[in-house]
Amino acid sequence: MPTAPQTTDELYRALQENGRRPYGRTRTVAAEELADAAEQFADPVALVRALLELQEAYTYGSEPRKSPVVFARLLTLFDEQPDVFDERLRHLLFWRFKWVAHALRQLPEVPLASLRQWSAEMRDRYEKAGLALQPYYGQAYQLAAHVGEDTALAYELWAGRARTRLSDCEACEICERARHHLAAGDDARALRVWEPVLAGKESCQEEPARSVSYALLPLLRTDDPERARELHLAGYRACRRNPAMAGEVGRHLEFCALTGNEARGLELLAENRTLFDEVDSPLDQFDFLTGVQVLLQRVEQLGHGELPAAGWAGRTWTVAGLRAEAGRRADDLAARFDARNGTTAHAERRRARLERAPLLEALELTLRTRSLDDVTPATPAPAPASRTAAALPESLPELIAHARRLEEQGHPEGRLVWARVRTLVTARDYVHPDDDGVGPLVLLRADLLADDADRAGQQDEFAEAAALHEEAAALYEEAGAAGQAALSRACALLARAELPPAPDTEEDGDGVAAKAAALGDAHAGMVRLHEQAPALAPCLEARLLRLRATVLGLRLQTTRQEEHVAPVLAEVDLLHAFAVRHDIASQISGAALLRAGTHALTGDLPAAVTELDALQERLQAHGPAWHLPRALGLRGRLRLGMRDAQAAHADLAEALRVAAEWPAHAMDTGRLHADLAEACLHLGRPEEALRHLSRAAQVQLRHGSRIEALCTYSNAAQLSLDLGRVEDSIALLDSLLAEPDVAAGELDARLTAQLRLTRARALHTGEDLKAATAEFVALAAESAGWDDDPGSHAMIAAETAVLLAESGEFGRAREAAGQALAAHARAPRYEQLSNCLRELARLQAKQQGADGLADALGFLDDAARIAEEAGAAGYAAGGRPLDVALAYEHGRVHAYAGTYEEALAALEKGLALLGEAGAGGEHAGEWAECVRLAGAVEGIYLERPAPALARLDAAVTRLRAAGHDEEAEPLAALAAELREKD
Repeated sequence: MPTAPQTTDELYRALQENGRRPYGRTRTVAAEELADAAEQFADPVALVRALLELQEAYTYGSEPRKSPVVFARLLTLFDEQPDVFDERLRHLLFWRFKWVAHALRQLPEVPLASLRQWSAEMRDRYEKAGLALQPYYGQAYQLAAHVGEDTALAYELWAGRARTRLSDCEACEICERARHHLAAGDDARALRVWEPVLAGKESCQEEPARSVSYALLPLLRTDDPERARELHLAGYRACRRNPAMAGEVGRHLEFCALTGNEARGLELLAENRTLFDEVDSPLDQFDFLTGVQVLLQRVEQLGHGELPAAGWAGRTWTVAGLRAEAGRRADDLAARFDARNGTTAHAERRRARLERAPLLEALELTLRTRSLDDVTPATPAPAPASRTAAALPESLPELIAHARRLEEQGHPEGRLVWARVRTLVTARDYVHPDDDGVGPLVLLRADLLADDADRAGQQDEFAEAAALHEEAAALYEEAGAAGQAALSRACALLARAELPPAPDTEEDGDGVAAKAAALGDAHAGMVRLHEQAPALAPCLEARLLRLRATVLGLRLQTTRQEEHVAPVLAEVDLLHAFAVRHDIASQISGAALLRAGTHALTGDLPAAVTELDALQERLQAHGPAWHLPRALGLRGRLRLGMRDAQAAHADLAEALRVAAEWPAHAMDTGRLHADLAEACLHLGRPEEALRHLSRAAQVQLRHGSRIEALCTYSNAAQLSLDLGRVEDSIALLDSLLAEPDVAAGELDARLTAQLRLTRARALHTGEDLKAATAEFVALAAESAGWDDDPGSHAMIAAETAVLLAESGEFGRAREAAGQALAAHARAPRYEQLSNCLRELARLQAKQQGADGLADALGFLDDAARIAEEAGAAGYAAGGRPLDVALAYEHGRVHAYAGTYEEALAALEKGLALLGEAGAGGEHAGEWAECVRLAGAVEGIYLERPAPALARLDAAVTRLRAAGHDEEAEPLAALAAELREKD
């Protein structure tokens, strides 16, 4: 704190500012200084507020020894000056009796008698204040659970009482109830209790991070590893490097150790190395060190005890050495707690964790999944040596002649030579050589313009390319080079044909017919140019034939119409025959590439691959070698289309290797990296895919393809999000959205919206519901103006509605859903809207019960209309049939609302829709879930266990007979639960 507050107003502002800081030493030190400063004021309220902030800093900064001391001072002030405490301060004081009880439990040096004495003090104070005792009984239960006593009575005395304003928050109480069932060995019940917290519906300062850490292993034991994986990724982010959540970090380390993710566990341990020295709570130390030992023990068992590990500061640790030291310290803490409590509970709990066998051989957590053998990254292979370009001629005439020869060959180094020529020609002291081989200056200027035009075309700047080609053609004519003028005009025709159709010509909606007509006209124009041109040099005539074939190939690519195939192949045959006759190697391979592309466009991928196989052999034997990356890249893409990802990966990787031998600007390595990313995804190598996507975007940016690069980065962000790397995704998107042109609104508005949409989804995934909802609301408002794309608005508005509902804002959710429905009427999105409306109904019924039933049913009525529209349109949902999903949701909504007969009727309707084949068909899971929920409603809520058991047993038999054992398990578990209750 720079200067001490001089007035109470300054003190209050400083307290408010400190309250916004994250918990830790910085906040705690400031709170200590503010408490000292408050002593100088003759204002007891200021002192009380400063002491409350100090106790909070100690509590959440993992300094339990100091929290009770501060509270004792507060309690003395309350006893001496009760009038100082208004309703809010009085509430905080009585709330924090629980904080002190928790702090004392964490300190083994505090005798058990003192803990019981404090518990009695809390009860006495509550009774004298006329406060209900549920919070006291909650602390009594937690003390019994901590000590290791029989908790049955303590649990009933607490859980059976109504909550009060001083009860722990809903999320914390849910966690305690779930842990009670967990301790009793009932994973399924614990997870059911936990669901509101795990789903993010209930939260607080510590939740859901604390619950997540306890729920990970039960999720594995109840066959839900994917949920465990997702919660590990989200939960770990919420507790990492936090001294007050060291125990939670320890449980995440244990989760890694028991799921084949020992290498990730070591990475997380390194990230949390400061916890070894920062955690002051012995109980948190005990939990953390036990988790550390579980991890290190597993690593050592796998034969990696000599790997380096992050531990206490001041020395270098190996896995074996740190495991031994952590074990020694944790054993000592267990002994101290058990000695204080007079039980063996802590030693037994610790032993159970250490003796637990791995639950899964391998669970892919996706955040840089690696084995212990990969902990030390392999040394990257050296990059292939670049082909050394021939030394450029020193004389200008030779340099120009060299550039023109390379241009004729289509050599990738031609542009570099032209760049050198351009530098010399644009110099102020340039003098054009009087050399017949060079020709007049106007001819050289035409060459340079043609090079500029080619570069503009490669950047998709077609209007500029067309203008430059026309200008070059005029200069060629002036120089008497009629053949080159004809070629430049042909290039201009192609560039103009590639311009997007004008809006008033898009009568066919997407402009396909207009684009095809433009390309056809361009071809006709090229043919006329060819016919009218004087005798052309072979290299020029071959290039003109190549343009003729290319423009027809683009037309076929645009229309995919069979009638456009033969003309392309005829032009390709002309080009090939001419190139063979004149031995023009680059055009022979160009014809082969065009023929392969044509086969691919017609769907004959094997024929295209055969063509490219032959081309590869020719290129390796006769060249030109710089065409090999393109041929391999095209074959790799075709093999992706043929679902041969391994062969595609091999081709694409080889293409990248060969491309490295040529100038970067001439090789489309950005496309190769992007295609490799797709191959890696097909091969199940997402981290490698992510690296290739990032590399592709970097290459695209370097080559000036900014829009394409941002699209690729957007895909990388989405993949990061898909991988659970939420922080990586958000950081990447933040950096893109901060780009000057993006922030200034100069970038394509739809691309910017896509970046923001992905970011909003990442925020939601990262459980920042407030920020995610705000972004979705803004996007829904903006997309409402997208008259040309109502479908996207429908989806954005639908997602917005769900987030608003998750926040409990059902009025605004209904408004957003109304927008989505209006947009859907213009551009149907049956499944997305149905999913949205059913989710809205579920959320409202779940949160509001019977009070929200009418509105929830209103959402389902809308979903029913969409299902009817979809059926009339012949739409088939990609997931559950819409009518089945709707019936199931009716059942669930009525169950939440307590209208169980209606729930059962709806679920039976869903089962009828699925039919008798439901148990053995592709929708067996949906059928089983309908049966499960119907069984729960009938057996538990309607208290008719006999028919419920008959339903469940019959379903289990049918599912298992059809080979759906996994789907049968929840039904069998529910049946067992009903029999147990019965």
